[in-house]
Amino acid sequence: METTAIKATQDFIETIRSWFQAESLDLLFKLLGIILILLVGKILIIILRRFVRTLLSRSKKINDLMAQFLLKVVSVIGWMVVLLIVLDQLGVNLAPIIAGLGVTGFILGFAFQESIGNLLSGVMIVLNSPFRIGDFVDVGSFSGTVKDMDMMCVTLATPDNKRVILANKLVWGQAIVNYSFTESRRVEMGVSVAYESDIEKAKAIIWEILNSYPEILAEPGPSVEVNKLNSSSVDLVVRPWTKPADYWAVYFRFQQEILEKFRAAGISIPFPKMDVRIQDRAKP
Repeated sequence: METTAIKATQDFIETIRSWFQAESLDLLFKLLGIILILLVGKILIIILRRFVRTLLSRSKKINDLMAQFLLKVVSVIGWMVVLLIVLDQLGVNLAPIIAGLGVTGFILGFAFQESIGNLLSGVMIVLNSPFRIGDFVDVGSFSGTVKDMDMMCVTLATPDNKRVILANKLVWGQAIVNYSFTESRRVEMGVSVAYESDIEKAKAIIWEILNSYPEILAEPGPSVEVNKLNSSSVDLVVRPWTKPADYWAVYFRFQQEILEKFRAAGISIPFPKMDVRIQDRAKP
C-alpha cells in the first residue's frame, strides 16, 4: 500500500516536471506577450488621447463637455481593440465572435436598452450642447453646477454641496434651464408700498440703492416700475442686470437694504389687511 502511494507521487511529480519542460517556456512567452500588449496598448491609448485632446482644444465649436465625452469614447474603443488582440494571442478564434456580433448585438440590445438609451442621450447632449462644465442648470427638480459627464450620466453639485448623479436619458428627457448660458442675467425683485406712500420717493430710494452696487451692469440698464395695484399695496418691480455669478449677492443684499431705507424714510411696507365690520341688529 505504501509502495503504491510512493509510486503514484513519483508519477505525479514526473508528469508536472515533463509538463513544465514542454509547456512552461511557451506559457511564459505568452504571458510576457500579453503583458507587453497591455502596456503598449495603454501607452498608445494615452498618446492617442493627448493627440485628440490637442485637436479638440483647437476647435472653437467643441466645448469641454464634448471634449471629455469624445475622449472617453476614444479610450473605450482603444481598450476594446487591445482586448481583441489579447484574445487572439490566447488562441481564441475571433471569426465566430465577429460573425455572431449581429445576433449577440440584437440580444444585448434588449438586455441593455437602458444603457444604450443613456449612451444615445449622451450623444444628443454632446451634439446639442445645452450646457458646459461649470454651468449652473435646472434639470427637472434638481439644480446644481455641472461637474462631469460620461457616457452614462451627468454629475451635478448642488448649492448645499450635495452630489447628484442623473442618467443621461433622464437629463435629455426633461427641460434644461441653463443660468450660465449668457454673460448677463436679470434679477427680478418685487417691492410693495402702501397706497398712501410717496411712490416717486420710494422709486428714488430704490434707484439710490441700485446705483451703489458695482455688480449691476450699465447695459442693459435696470428698470424700476409700478407693476400691480393690489388690494392693500402698490407693487413695484425692480429689474437690474448682473453677471450670473453676482445674481444672489445682489438679490439678498437688496432685500435687507430696501427694508432699512424704507423704514428710515418713513415709507410703509404693507401687509395683507381685511376690514371686518360687526353690525348689531336690534331684535324685533
